[in-house]
Amino acid sequence: MRRSIATVSLSGTLADKLTAIGAAGFDGVEIFENDLIAADLSPEDVRHRAADLGLAIELYQPFRDFEAVPPSALARSLHRAEHKFAVMERLGATCLLVCSSVSPAAVDDDALAAEHLRLLAERAAEHGIRIAYEALAWGRHVHDYLHSWRIVRAADHPNLGLCLDSFHILARDVDPYAIETIPGEKIFFLQLADAPSLPMDVLYWSRHYRCFPGQGDLDVAGLVSHVLRTGYDGPLSLEVFNDIFRQAASMRTAQDAMRSLIALEEQVSTTIGDSPKPVRLTVPPPAVIPSGFAFAELAAPAIGTAGGPLAGILDALGFVRTGVHAHKPVELWEQGEARILLNAGSPEGREGPALTAIGLESPDPAAAVKRAESLLSPVLPRLRDPHDAQLDAVAAPDGTEVFFCRTAQPDHSSWLDDFSLDRRDTTATGAAGEITHIDHVALTQPWHHFDEASLFYRSVLGLSPHQSLELPDPYGLLRSRAVSTPDDRVRMALNVAYVGASDGRPDVAWQHIALASDDIVATARRLHTAGTAPLAIPDNYYDDLEARHDLGARRHTLLRELRLLYDRDEHGEFLHFYTVTTGRVFFEVVQRLGGYRGYGAANAPVRLAVQHARLHHRSD
Repeated sequence: MRRSIATVSLSGTLADKLTAIGAAGFDGVEIFENDLIAADLSPEDVRHRAADLGLAIELYQPFRDFEAVPPSALARSLHRAEHKFAVMERLGATCLLVCSSVSPAAVDDDALAAEHLRLLAERAAEHGIRIAYEALAWGRHVHDYLHSWRIVRAADHPNLGLCLDSFHILARDVDPYAIETIPGEKIFFLQLADAPSLPMDVLYWSRHYRCFPGQGDLDVAGLVSHVLRTGYDGPLSLEVFNDIFRQAASMRTAQDAMRSLIALEEQVSTTIGDSPKPVRLTVPPPAVIPSGFAFAELAAPAIGTAGGPLAGILDALGFVRTGVHAHKPVELWEQGEARILLNAGSPEGREGPALTAIGLESPDPAAAVKRAESLLSPVLPRLRDPHDAQLDAVAAPDGTEVFFCRTAQPDHSSWLDDFSLDRRDTTATGAAGEITHIDHVALTQPWHHFDEASLFYRSVLGLSPHQSLELPDPYGLLRSRAVSTPDDRVRMALNVAYVGASDGRPDVAWQHIALASDDIVATARRLHTAGTAPLAIPDNYYDDLEARHDLGARRHTLLRELRLLYDRDEHGEFLHFYTVTTGRVFFEVVQRLGGYRGYGAANAPVRLAVQHARLHHRSD
C-alpha cells in the first residue's frame, strides 16, 4: 500500500513539512489549502520539491460548502472551483476533496446535491481532476458515509467518488461494515485518524484530539479491512488535527506517523481475509512479548561502598549490593528477582538521580531488536568491552533506554556475567527480604511525546494500553495511561503533567520504581527501623479512609502508624507506600492481595500533594 499524510498533521512551514514527510519514507502527501496559501513557495515550487523528495501529491483539500445551495451561491462556488482546478494543475494534484456542506444556506435535498456534484465533476474532468466527496461528521445534512454514497451514486459521474475518513465514520459510532457494499473503484481516497474516547462535541473533538492510529481508542484497523475488501487500491493517508502535533518537531512527528501506519498494516493483515485484489501490506516481525523486568537502572553518581542517598534507601528496603560491573562504575543491588543498577558513569541531570534504563526479560532478544528496528526504533550505539555480554537497547520516546535481556539462562549469555564474582559483597546480610520483583515502573513523558509513547510501547513491545486517566495535581491535572503485558508481568505507567513550570510549581518530571512485597507491613517496619521513614501521608487521608472503608480498628491503626495507603477494586486489595524522592526518583512498595489489577490511582493525588509540599519546603 502507498502511504500518505496530510500536511495539516505536522508543525512548521510547508517546506518543513514536506522535508519531514519525505525523510520519514512516505510515498505521498495531501496538501492542505491553508499550508499552500501561507507558503512562500509557488505551486510549481511545491510540485518540484515534492518530486525531489519522492512524494506524489495525492490530494488537494478541502473544498467546502458546495452542494445543495441556492443558485447564486452555486455560481460563486463554481467560480472558486475553477481557480482551485488551476492551482491543482500547477501542483500536479489530480484529486480534490469536497466536504459535505455545513453552510446554513444548504438545503436538505439529495437530488439537488447530486446535481451540483455532477456539475462539479464535469468541470473537474475537463482538467483531468477527480472529486472525492466526504461526509463530515458534523455536516449540516450529510454526515454519514452511506448518505454520501447515495448522493454520489445518484450523480453517476466517473470523476465523482467518495473520500472515506475513519474519524468521521467511527466518531459517530456508525457501523463501517456496509463499506463493503461500495465498489472499490468509487472510493477515491481513504483518510485515517484515531482519537481517545472523549464525551464532547464531535467538531471540537475532531479539531483538537485526533491522533495517529494505535494512539487512541477507535477501531481504525477494522475500518481499513472493510475498505480494502472492496478492492480499494489508493493510499492509506493520515489526516490528523492535533494541538500537540502542531507544536512538536515535524521530523519526529512524521516518523511517529510512519510507525503508526506500519503497525496498522500489521493489524489489518490479521483481519482482512479475502480481498478482490491482492493487497500488499507491510508486516513487521512478530512482537516478542517481554516476560518480566530484568533490571531498572538509575543514574546515581554519588555511589560507592559508603553509600549515597539511593544506596541508603535500597539498603533500608533490604536490598544487598551483590556486584560491581567489571569495566564500568555500575553497582548491582538485588532482592528476590528485583534488580537495581546504580550507574555512577551516567549523567544525572540537573534534578539529580534519574531512571535512565529498564531491562526487559525477553524470550528472544534478537527478534525483539528486529521488531523494534522494523518499527523505526533503531538500536542505540553502546560502548562495550569485547568481553561484555551482548545487550541491545532502543530509546523510548522520553529517552529511557529499553534493553532486551535474558537473565541467567543456560542457553544464552547473561548480562549478570558482566558483574565480577570476586568483587561481590559477600558480607552483606538481608538478601532474603520481602521484596520479590519489580511490579511496575512509572515514567513521566514530555507533554508532546505522550501519544508517541503510547504507540511505542503498544507497537514495539506488544504491550496493551489501559484506559487513560486524569488525576488531580495541586497545580493542574496529571494524565496517566498504563500499558502492560496480558499476564501483567510487565506493567508501566506513562504520565504527563498538563501544566509546566510556573512561579509556584517547579517543572519536575518524577519517575518511580514500584517494588512488589509479599509482606508490606514487614517491609515498612524495616524502613522505619533503618531510620528512613516512608513518605509522610497526612492524618486527614486516614480519617477519610476510615469513612470510606470499614477495615477494622486494628487494621486502620496499622495503616496509619506505618503510613500505608489502601485501595481496592472488584478483584482484590492494594497496599502501598512511597519513599522520599531523591532527584527525580522515588520507590514505591506495593502488595497486591487477591487479583487487584490497578495502580492505586485513587491515592495518587495525595502523593502528589505531599511531594509538591516537600519540594516547595526545600526550595524555601
